[in-house]
Amino acid sequence: MERSSGAPDPTTMYPRPEFPQQEQEHPGRSGSMDPVPDHGETSYRGHGLLEDRKTVITGGDSGIGRAVAIAYAREGADVLFTYLPEEEEDARQTERLVEEAGRKAVAVVCDIREEEQCRALVDRAVTEFGRIDVLVNNAAYQMAQPEGISAITTEQFDRVVRTNLYGMFWLSKMALPHIPSGGSIINTTSVQAYQPSPPLLDYAMTKGAIVTFTQGLAQMTASDGIRVNAVAPGPVWTPLIPATMPDTAEFGAQSPLGRPAQPAELAPAYVFLASTQASYLTAEILNATGGTPLP
Repeated sequence: MERSSGAPDPTTMYPRPEFPQQEQEHPGRSGSMDPVPDHGETSYRGHGLLEDRKTVITGGDSGIGRAVAIAYAREGADVLFTYLPEEEEDARQTERLVEEAGRKAVAVVCDIREEEQCRALVDRAVTEFGRIDVLVNNAAYQMAQPEGISAITTEQFDRVVRTNLYGMFWLSKMALPHIPSGGSIINTTSVQAYQPSPPLLDYAMTKGAIVTFTQGLAQMTASDGIRVNAVAPGPVWTPLIPATMPDTAEFGAQSPLGRPAQPAELAPAYVFLASTQASYLTAEILNATGGTPLP
């Protein structure tokens, strides 16, 4: 007897490998990818879960950051997001999508590796919004080195650590005085924090540190009514993949679901953690790995 739930099969609802082999210069562009990522442009429907929230998202030009920006706007939030100068084209697309949802969009060029730029970002958010209800530390850098640790230069190591850890630390520290009770910080860690791939050694190290930072900061801020959580994605089809990985053809095939996630599939986790539906969740890591079990 045929059984059907009426819901799409998660193993086939999005493209599966094998993908075309493709390379891009870092940081990559969404529109040049094959297949083009789904950020929820036509699929995400809001339900007022974040009405009038003031939100800040790092790395909101593409990938998970764009998907979260779209979702937050359609849930009723205003969005300030960061991007790098070379990401201008993608950033304007995110800006347009937030505004089309009827919310305020503020696109800010910011290199979170620089402390003063982080300070200026927080100041800009407070000027624009008056407060920060949700900070999403999402921007990250990786560069695969299949040859091993000997190929990781000090320059690369410094860029990975400053982007993935220093930026998160500075922004959390600087934003907290402007986050009211009921607000939250949401960090992006990774399956790499628990199951590191050797070519991503330095990246995986920082993602493990994000788990610890999230759980420790959550205990510091709980008495102030500020929740701190993180999302741990598995493989996600974003511009960072063709810009930093040597092999895109089989990307995500190792997932039990047999494919990488699309950014649109990650956004609901960030909405949930920011909403009052998650009011008793803090110091949690929400795993979104396509079936790969994590601790």
